[in-house]
Amino acid sequence: MVIKDKIEKDQSSLVSFIQTVSPFRDFNESDILPIINVLKKYHYKTNDVILREGESGKDFFFVESGEYCLNKMGRNIKTFKKGDFFGEIAALDNRDRTGTVTCLSAGILYSFNENDLENEKIVPPSVSAKVFKGLAKLIASYIREETKLYDEIEVLLIQDGGCAPGYNPVTAFISEYLENAGYKVYIAAEGFRSIVSNLTSDYRRLIYNPDTYQSLEHIPGVLFSPPLREARGADFRTERYPEFKKVENQKKAAKNIVNRKVKILIGIGGDGTFAGMNNLSEMLPKSMQIFFVPVTIDSDIYGSDCIGEFTGVEVGAEKIRCYMADARTHNRIYLIEMMGAQGGFHALHSALGAGAHLAVLPSSRLNIIKIIKELEKRQEAVIVVAEGYKDKERKEKKYNGNAAEYFRDELFAAGFKTKNKLVCEGFSRDIRGAMPNNLDLMLAQRMARQLRKLVLEGRTDEMPAVLSGKEYSIPFNEIRTDNSVESDLAQLSNRLVND
Repeated sequence: MVIKDKIEKDQSSLVSFIQTVSPFRDFNESDILPIINVLKKYHYKTNDVILREGESGKDFFFVESGEYCLNKMGRNIKTFKKGDFFGEIAALDNRDRTGTVTCLSAGILYSFNENDLENEKIVPPSVSAKVFKGLAKLIASYIREETKLYDEIEVLLIQDGGCAPGYNPVTAFISEYLENAGYKVYIAAEGFRSIVSNLTSDYRRLIYNPDTYQSLEHIPGVLFSPPLREARGADFRTERYPEFKKVENQKKAAKNIVNRKVKILIGIGGDGTFAGMNNLSEMLPKSMQIFFVPVTIDSDIYGSDCIGEFTGVEVGAEKIRCYMADARTHNRIYLIEMMGAQGGFHALHSALGAGAHLAVLPSSRLNIIKIIKELEKRQEAVIVVAEGYKDKERKEKKYNGNAAEYFRDELFAAGFKTKNKLVCEGFSRDIRGAMPNNLDLMLAQRMARQLRKLVLEGRTDEMPAVLSGKEYSIPFNEIRTDNSVESDLAQLSNRLVND
């Protein structure tokens, strides 16, 4: 229970104490007495919540006694003790609280806010100005530390490309493994776009150790990385950045990377991200270690399992099962577009896992007439169409529909007739934001461990790889992004026609 108390009449000891608290260290007694008049004193007991993450609030706090824990994203990362000051950034910047502060052991907190300081009847303008100046100095010290912190970047991670389950977990694991090996890990805030822009605000420092984080968390851009292990999505990428295909932007990025004194550069993503990393590797000093980690639902990096593909297939197959149940119930034919721009890995394996009636892949050469004859015998069917199906042909014809709609039009053009309702469903992008399953989390951890091994061995221009349980690496010049699928699996996905 929180108890609000009156300020003691004997204020000499309180004045002395406040003079030890930043930003009041340069204040004299006459400055502090008006501030005492607006202070609020609270007694907190163990487990009482002082601030809650995501809530608004304008109060600043400082600790007289007790201990208070800062929790972010479910993890305890800092402890406030006597003389510590907190809450200033969110209060001054009108932001929501970025963490939850809870009482660990009973004690006393003092608080005040911006409105209190602006009450000229109680606090003279000269004193309130001095308080704001003290707060400004405190925050300016954070900014100076921020600029210095990002002058030299030892390890730089770059996420880019379409989102896939596992971007955040593998980032956390890389942070953990390399930090434990003695490296300082940073990440571009918005992928390739950030290393072209190259402002201090374009970078983040990732810290896995809670004690190290506690000493640096006041600096803008410093992030505690363990919560990323369970986080969906990709927090440090931008939507595809086609401008990076321009050589002048690649050269600019390479120059910025060198100026930041980067020693180890690690790209995280799919085939587009690899292309960008491969181009950068040709422009950067040979002394710099450069790596790539494959994260892609469609498994478009050949020769290794890719982080995200297992979750993608699991979620994709479940979606198909739902359509199959609805098709049986309502006597419908569903044509579902799914991911698969080149080989069609995701579409194929999702279809196989769910037992769909047919997978139409970018490489498919189908007998449309036979398919029509079989469909006309059925009351229901679910056909999965990879997004890359006849992509070139559709572009040449300036076809505006998706791959499933194009296949539907091919069926009708070939004479397909049905009394059943035929429904085309476009590609469902919520798969990108699925919670990574255990297989992808394990793969992310194995990739991070293998990456650390490559770093410590002094290797470069390689991709950690895991295939059939074996860990190894693939040199950049041997990486293929054709995303081919096995022909016998493609045949296995055809349950309509037995050719």
